[in-house]
Amino acid sequence: MEEFDAIIIGSGAGGLATALCLAKAGQKVLVLEQHSVPGGWCHSFTLNGQRFSPGVHYIGLLNEGQSTDELYKGLGVANDLIFFRMNPKAYDHCFVNGEKFDFPAGFDNLKESLIARFPKEEKNIKEYLTLIQKVSEELQLIPKLKGIWQNITVPFRTKHFGKFALFSLKRVIDWHIKDPILKAILNAQCGDHGLPPNKASFPVHCSVMNHYADGGFYPMGGGSGIVKAMTNSIKKFNGVVRTNQKVTKILVENKKAFGIELSDGKQILAKNIISNADPSTTYLKFIGRENISKKLQKKLEKTKYSVTSLILFLTLDMDVTQFGIDSGNIWNFKNEDIDAHFETLTKGNILEDDEFPAFFFSCTTLKDPVSFNGRYHNFEIVTYVDFDSFKDFDQDDYHSRAYEAFKNRIIKKFMNSIEKIIPGAKENIVQAELGTPKTNQFYINSTRGNVYGTEKTLNQIGPFSYKNKTEIENLFLCGASTLSHGVTGATYSGLEAAARVLNCKSEDLLVKDATQKIKIYDAEDQSTWDEFVHKKREDKIRTFKEIKIN
Repeated sequence: MEEFDAIIIGSGAGGLATALCLAKAGQKVLVLEQHSVPGGWCHSFTLNGQRFSPGVHYIGLLNEGQSTDELYKGLGVANDLIFFRMNPKAYDHCFVNGEKFDFPAGFDNLKESLIARFPKEEKNIKEYLTLIQKVSEELQLIPKLKGIWQNITVPFRTKHFGKFALFSLKRVIDWHIKDPILKAILNAQCGDHGLPPNKASFPVHCSVMNHYADGGFYPMGGGSGIVKAMTNSIKKFNGVVRTNQKVTKILVENKKAFGIELSDGKQILAKNIISNADPSTTYLKFIGRENISKKLQKKLEKTKYSVTSLILFLTLDMDVTQFGIDSGNIWNFKNEDIDAHFETLTKGNILEDDEFPAFFFSCTTLKDPVSFNGRYHNFEIVTYVDFDSFKDFDQDDYHSRAYEAFKNRIIKKFMNSIEKIIPGAKENIVQAELGTPKTNQFYINSTRGNVYGTEKTLNQIGPFSYKNKTEIENLFLCGASTLSHGVTGATYSGLEAAARVLNCKSEDLLVKDATQKIKIYDAEDQSTWDEFVHKKREDKIRTFKEIKIN
């Protein structure tokens, strides 16, 4: 029987970060992934030669010395990462009832753009954006406070966070902003945490806005670019990553975890088990209700998971740049009532109207120009729905004719909206494949197909979130339901889980290395590209032409 120092269940960003830190610390590490490729929500896949990344759409704070940059440097993977800077004048575009507003990189630039568009709200805009910055700064400061004196002064050091921490985004923005269109623009990025303004935690929204404040960056190779860098590093430190490995049980005796069992009955022993799976999956499926406390059972019963999604993976044979499509993402809203859109999407009949009232739209071949073959452009279009929208397909083998027909009707609905952004899109479809909540559940093994782990409401974040160290000895959690969500949030959760295993501080695991540096190029400025970037692009175009000829 095999034995390891640590087994990590699931290879999302959190699981890979945990594995990397433990492997670097000299531990014998095994990562088990149920899918055919590692990465969880960070994985990429190809459809007829076109690459898509379902969960990675942009990453922030990657400029020199910023937190994500320092995170990847500290993990020792920066040299293996290449990112493209999305349009700095508009890394996000927000459409409200057809009117467009661009999010430029930099809080000052955003402030100026908003004031120019809404001059009557100048004072309110300045106050609100300043509050966003202060709450974000204080949120990051809290875990760094050490010693009796610093803890005594917490209320003074974090007064803005303390004042607004318990309020929803809607409550706070209503206190500061009057114009409904301006509110919608400032709330647009709530899609990055999957909650409408009336339910979203204001500090979480501050954190999201701050994360992207200096612009968006997209990895070369899509999400798989990050996965490859981390898995290669894990293997360099003798860690093992295995795919197609479905864990069915965490072995527990006397409240102590000592191994796992796979679907084929094989057991593997370990000193520590780290689960990157949802808490409900970890505790109720892998551990078993009989092995956890009544208190934890009650917490699990009350736990709500985030929204699930529909993702259209689309390839078009046309020059989409002539319609203003660039490397910036698009947040599209039918009107300014974002709360109503969430309600319609997650509570109603998803086929009721001809178009979706809100969706996220992204062109990956413009964000990652190396992936462009000179002719076809790829898109990922996302909207949120309730898992029960697919309750008619609950069986294990859900790929029925009825399911395919249901998907095709949804694709047509998506295309009605896309046609308004890109006229002629319907006539130039190369391929259109739909990912549904059932797809999320199957490939990611997420509870009810959720995309952000637990729902990020006030009673499920911070001190109320699931802890990395569990009540079961030698069992730890990482991932979006613990410290934070998103690519970087999940990565930090893995760092924290490794620190709990090693009984050290998470910052101790980030090694200062002056030789580590992320390569960043402008997606839309070829003059910033190195020769090898130009060559990769040329190779892609040449290969595509050869395939077409043959």
